[in-house]
Amino acid sequence: MIFVTLGTQDKEFKRLLIEVDKLIDKKIIKEEVIAQIGCTKYESSNMKLIDFIDRDDVLKYIKKSNYVICHGGVGTILDSLNLNKKVIAVARLKKYGEHVNDHQLEIIEEFEKCGYIINGSNDLESAISKLADFKPKKYTSNNNNFIKLITDFIDKN
Repeated sequence: MIFVTLGTQDKEFKRLLIEVDKLIDKKIIKEEVIAQIGCTKYESSNMKLIDFIDRDDVLKYIKKSNYVICHGGVGTILDSLNLNKKVIAVARLKKYGEHVNDHQLEIIEEFEKCGYIINGSNDLESAISKLADFKPKKYTSNNNNFIKLITDFIDKN
């Protein structure tokens, strides 16, 4: 199963769903696809579509999936990496009215540069073709480093 998640943004992201539908029709994607689509209005006979689900259910779908296709939200990317899933991320873009700016593209590019994910923003089909050979770098949180920096700063002041 492949889990596609668009997050909870109040803007539509049909562009990603249309592309997934095309790849199912072309038999590039052969597995069951479950998509959490949020505010996006879309119909598909190829995918099971769910508007909103709570975080626990999102995590259940991620755990069950062979890989995740998602928007460029940090939370979704980190949840997927923490569950050891391969991730293809596609940025919501301002020019299509999918977001207010292009910060998701910047986020995806940084995660890709670090070896954590595959960037599917320009070509989802090509990104999917890379999955078999892709060995994502193990994600480790920097939270302890940030806590130490903040604690040290507070202690000095």
